[in-house]
Amino acid sequence: MPGSTSSLPRPEVVARLRAAGCVFAEDEAGLLIAAARNPAELARLVDQRAAGMPLEQVLGWAEFCGLRIAVEPGVFAPRRRTEFLAGQAIALACRDRASLPPVVVDLCCGSGAVAAAVAAALPGASVHAVDIDPAAVRCARRNLTAAEGQVYQGDLYQPLPPALQGRVDVLIANAPYVPTAEVGLLPAEARRHEPRTALDGGVDGLAVRGRVAAAAPRWLAPGGHLLVETSARQAARMAGLAAGHGLVPRVVSSPELAATVIIARRAGRQSGGRAGR
Repeated sequence: MPGSTSSLPRPEVVARLRAAGCVFAEDEAGLLIAAARNPAELARLVDQRAAGMPLEQVLGWAEFCGLRIAVEPGVFAPRRRTEFLAGQAIALACRDRASLPPVVVDLCCGSGAVAAAVAAALPGASVHAVDIDPAAVRCARRNLTAAEGQVYQGDLYQPLPPALQGRVDVLIANAPYVPTAEVGLLPAEARRHEPRTALDGGVDGLAVRGRVAAAAPRWLAPGGHLLVETSARQAARMAGLAAGHGLVPRVVSSPELAATVIIARRAGRQSGGRAGR
């Protein structure tokens, strides 16, 4: 059993992780020991983590909104702050529960964590997720299979079914927002083990999210909402981009999670029937 058959005593695992710079070495040691099926596997997991691989990729999963999300090597690991984005999306999608199941689209979905959280909270919702990275798409499909969510590979809106245009109630985008010049300042585990497409937001950090905002009115239903995770310093500019494309933005934040989200509403009123669904 893990822990009893291990050739690496827990204090030794903790010491190795701490020496490698793991801030939560005690907690991580417990997770690695619990995950290992034998001493050899534990040694391999500890080696991977000590070498800088993100803990989520080492374990093969991340906890997100109370769910265990599969995370494959090379796939962007969901951050705890993004639980705030998921919570806001769920709250808005709930508004349609009295009529028809809401239509939710998650762009730049990565592992599909946000889409999976929405699907778990709103059984019956029509959930669609998109990512440009093949590994992320493969991972997202694993995480959305039980909810029968649809996952597409491609650039933002490009692979979505045209029939969704004008029908999306909640459009989520956890698009990359780190300015290109600052990618090199990110922790080594992100730079070395996560795809640059999930990190690099262009010269000003707004390139991808600007494209999301520009096309959002075409995909949103009347009264539908676009939600975009952002940094606090970029919030005003991101809100301005959304307003420039005819959306009505507001900024919400969670000091506890150090999270900031732009919520931008398309003008109009959603009807209970929404023909064409």
